[in-house]
Amino acid sequence: MADKEKRRQAVALAYNQQTDNAPRVVAKGTGKIAERIVEIAEGNKIPVREDAELARALSFLDTGDMIPVELYVTVAKILTEILSLDSKMSDS
Repeated sequence: MADKEKRRQAVALAYNQQTDNAPRVVAKGTGKIAERIVEIAEGNKIPVREDAELARALSFLDTGDMIPVELYVTVAKILTEILSLDSKMSDS
């Protein structure tokens, strides 16, 4: 099965250190909507991380909601990985 066929759910997060207390859900969807979310992210060079368990947990939130405290550590690890990759790419 192709990657696109396996992906059934997507949740996009945004975080602004100056205005947000925690990352927030800015888009979410399943099926074709999930694929479109990923396409838009990739088209804008926004890192995409596949984590079905996390996506499932975040899917219960509404767009605009801050992530719950229970997910801070998991999301922080992902953000740290992304920042590290960005830093490495900037140094190249």
